Amino acid sequence: MLVVVVYHFFPGFLRGGFVGVDIFFVISGFLITSHLLSRPPRSARDLAEFWGRRIRRLLPATFVVLAVTAVGVIIWAPQTVWTNWETQIAASALYIENWFLAGQAVNYLAADNAASPVQHFWSLSVEEQFYIMWPIVLMLAVLLASLARPALRRRVVTGVLGLVVAASFVVSVWVTATNPAGAYFLTWTRIWELGIGGLAACGFGWIQRRLEGRDGWRVVLAYLGLAMIAWSALTFTGSMPFPSYTAALPVVGTALVLVAAVRGGILSPRPVMSWQPVQFVGDVSYGLYLWHWPLVVLLPYVIGHALHRSDKIVAIMAAVVLAWLSKVLVEDVFRGRKPLGMPLRRSFIFAATGMIVFVVAAAGVVGWQAYRTASEKTAISHALNDPSSCFGARALAHPSSCTPHGDKLVTSPTFTAADQPAPYKDDCWILGDFAEQKTCHYGSSAPDAVQVALVGNSHAGHWLPALQQIAEQKNWSITTYLISECYTVDAVVNYESPARTSNCLAWNKKVIESVADKKYDLVVFSNRTFARMPGKTLAQTQVAAEREYESVLQKWSAAGRHVLVLHDTPYATDLPDVPDCVAKHISDLSACDGTTARKQGDPLATAAQQLNDPRVKMLDLTDRICSGDTCYSVVGGVIVYFDRGHLSATFARSLTPDIRAAADKLLQG
Repeated sequence: MLVVVVYHFFPGFLRGGFVGVDIFFVISGFLITSHLLSRPPRSARDLAEFWGRRIRRLLPATFVVLAVTAVGVIIWAPQTVWTNWETQIAASALYIENWFLAGQAVNYLAADNAASPVQHFWSLSVEEQFYIMWPIVLMLAVLLASLARPALRRRVVTGVLGLVVAASFVVSVWVTATNPAGAYFLTWTRIWELGIGGLAACGFGWIQRRLEGRDGWRVVLAYLGLAMIAWSALTFTGSMPFPSYTAALPVVGTALVLVAAVRGGILSPRPVMSWQPVQFVGDVSYGLYLWHWPLVVLLPYVIGHALHRSDKIVAIMAAVVLAWLSKVLVEDVFRGRKPLGMPLRRSFIFAATGMIVFVVAAAGVVGWQAYRTASEKTAISHALNDPSSCFGARALAHPSSCTPHGDKLVTSPTFTAADQPAPYKDDCWILGDFAEQKTCHYGSSAPDAVQVALVGNSHAGHWLPALQQIAEQKNWSITTYLISECYTVDAVVNYESPARTSNCLAWNKKVIESVADKKYDLVVFSNRTFARMPGKTLAQTQVAAEREYESVLQKWSAAGRHVLVLHDTPYATDLPDVPDCVAKHISDLSACDGTTARKQGDPLATAAQQLNDPRVKMLDLTDRICSGDTCYSVVGGVIVYFDRGHLSATFARSLTPDIRAAADKLLQG
């Protein structure tokens, strides 16, 4: 665990420190399998006894850390993260945090979410799921082995476990290639790592008999394993495919150290491994892992700035102290059968009660924020329907009578963080590896409705709320062609997996042809162009994309389509998250404003301007967000972004008059 702790506090010092989790998995698999092999479960009662011991060993400290963290979030963290973080705390109490994070990992917009103080529970969730599944597999393997000759029974058990490990390894390689973001957290891609530890336990006795009297070979195996671990921790980077086959290096290295069972000697690493400080860290490692990450995440909110080196050193010492206190006052107290005592069901009642408490607490926070959101929606509706107000974009449209920030903040940070266009809630995005191709419909279904296509990536999707308002007013039928990240060109765009790269191109070809073939009266087209084309820098990609966009626009114009290109909006790259910033500076909104460096170059807009085609028009609404040397995060009482680069639905609606006027002019011209 020390490798993980150092990595989390000093990621630049130990680039591959994330492999500490893989080391932890192997050791856990080794210890648990060794225990199970000594007393193989043969009945439901045996399984319950095993799970009861796990509950008493792990859950008391877990519940203490989660409770302290939940309170800390309410006290120090901005309200924008309360719903997400308290939900993750509940997921951690249920030991399904890894699945929660896997779901977020395939959501492009979740990439901007701040890491929660319980994000590290993903690995503990995998471990607990392993503890539920592995004894059952082992029991079935033992029952199967009982049919074989006594001399072959251990081999049968090892063979069954080996099949599970092999299957998980294959899944890990495949899923990492097709869904690299989600693969990191999934149970099925990690079981093989714990299973390797289990196989090491199965073969431990056989290996020890062959190493008897050969202490030199023990030392060689130990140092080889340590070298593999060190190489991984020092050289691995987050850009490598992981876990996949890459994780085999630290995993196998850890297994070698375990089976070497190195003894004393001049060259042996045993004296270092037996050193009292090392043993102490090992004793408190569980608590150290539990406490260190909440400190990493919450301390910056407590002290008001990012952690400096000295802050991190103090935080590490605090984590060690908290880990020791947890061990003495919580973990040791609940070891064995006391104080939960007998009957065994008390352990399960304790676990269920604790989990229910955290779920109910999270539901309370979510419900309270939902109530506030409903109240704000009413106020927003009134403001949008008042044409004389300085609400949202109208503030910069009428600078002589309105102030840029507005007289008061109408959309709270908490409301804005969830104020996303409908496709995110309706699952109308093409996400993940882009394999699922789908369109969605909004607006009128009348036969005589104006047929509109909305095309592009997330920077097209954030215009939909404005288009939906126009649809209500002018009988528009809107079909969305929306995909995350992938921008609409008939050329290869590189992504982190071959599947995403090829599927992006396939989708773009389909969209370009579909829009040309179908009788759309209007195409609303917008993109953020940032993923690079093969062999090109970002600047070269922008130039190449401009040519590709021009070709797409010409094709649609030749097919008789009117195309309204919406210039890409400014992007608050200087802030981690705009609603969070506003929450911290509610009395000084200017602290969250930026310079004109937020403005985005847009090859699509440039192509539309240079084309000089009466069927193609470009609308640039940057001046509704930026004025003079300032690009605002709050305009007319409305927070502009729900993250740091996507327009909030409310702000997009405040731009409806501008878009409606441009669309009317294009269709009438």
